[in-house]
Amino acid sequence: MKISFPHPLIILLAFVLLSWLATFLVSSGTYDRQIDESTGREVVIQGSYEAIEKQNVSYDEMVKAIPEGIILGADILVLILLIGGAFYVVEKTGALQVGVEALIYTFRGNTYLLLVILSICFSIAGATIAMQEEIIAMVPLLIVLSKKLNYNVKSIVGLTLGSSLVGAGLSPINPFNSLLAQKLAEVEISEGLVYRLVFFVIGIGVWTFFMIRKGKNKNSITEKIELKPSSIGWRNGLILFLSLGGIIFMGWGITQKDWGYNEMSAFFFVIGFACGLIGKLGINGTARVYTAGFGEMIFAGVIVGLARSVYLILEKGMIIDTVIHSMFTPLEGLPDQLAVLGLFISQLLIHIPVPSTSGQTVLTIPLASPLMDLLGISRQLAVFTSQYAVSMMDLLTPTNGGMMAVIAAAGIKFNDWIKFIIKSWLAVIGICLISIFIALIWFA
Repeated sequence: MKISFPHPLIILLAFVLLSWLATFLVSSGTYDRQIDESTGREVVIQGSYEAIEKQNVSYDEMVKAIPEGIILGADILVLILLIGGAFYVVEKTGALQVGVEALIYTFRGNTYLLLVILSICFSIAGATIAMQEEIIAMVPLLIVLSKKLNYNVKSIVGLTLGSSLVGAGLSPINPFNSLLAQKLAEVEISEGLVYRLVFFVIGIGVWTFFMIRKGKNKNSITEKIELKPSSIGWRNGLILFLSLGGIIFMGWGITQKDWGYNEMSAFFFVIGFACGLIGKLGINGTARVYTAGFGEMIFAGVIVGLARSVYLILEKGMIIDTVIHSMFTPLEGLPDQLAVLGLFISQLLIHIPVPSTSGQTVLTIPLASPLMDLLGISRQLAVFTSQYAVSMMDLLTPTNGGMMAVIAAAGIKFNDWIKFIIKSWLAVIGICLISIFIALIWFA
């Protein structure tokens, strides 16, 4: 009998149940906290942990924590819905597909430049909307591209899906990952933006180099490429311009105008509707597509809420500080580098049973942030170790349904995919670790 892996919703509900049971099994305890004048954040006071009277959570409180968690994550839920819905509209106008086809045709005479640009475009898509499932529909086009360029299809998938996932992991503005982690860690969105961008460029550069180098066949450059002409047209061109310009303008708003989640949500709501109207979807058509986009994104928002529910239950049982204390004790005597390395490896492993990016972020950041306080390390390290680990594991773990669907559609066996990308993956993991270790000094 075939056993399927549990749905992410079931996994999160299982965590809700386990967190409730933990309130009966784990001792209640608390740290004293104070306001850090330099950051304005409430931080844990080292050495102040003490056990308190057991605080059991009732069944009713456990069930009510589910909607309460979703309500607490309302700002992130809205951001996910409005940005995700906007790019869903862009996708349904056909501009994205036409843009990729025009890109391929325009640079058909320069294989290397085409592949580099392809990687850059998908890394930007990953950095902004964590594009993954959307690539499934593009697989037939990618297979044709692979044949025309005489390039290994695994390399083409690596330069699209892989670049998107690496871009999502190293991005400073991914709403499902880095922005969410910074929100939970109470870290300013603009803090370390340039630092993150530097390592985003380095990571994508290394990944692209390996994918192009590994995918080249012996006669790949000598074969003449024949592709059908593809014109973007002014409508699709304007839609793509607004989408890319919107991403750039959002970065300006974050750094120069201190934009928060509401500003970003409102901005992309306008962008999404404008693109729908330009794409001749009409007012009602744009509204229908946008709401369909909500349907595609709502699950990600609910996952965020359910993960918050886990935290609420642990908080009501007053066992969070006990868990932090048990985590801190073995790390206390370690050098900072080994402590954050241990946290990074833990995040990598956790992502196998918890395949939801936003779900894992909400589960782990509330624990990792005060742990960093106790170790005297910037909370930025809690964000880095989480966002890097989660998205990089998306390239490997079979629990990532989007990745598995893409490689299956491309006719790539899972074990062949792992063999093909593992060295490139390790190289980017090395860059992530370098970023983390430098960050220990940079954000001290």
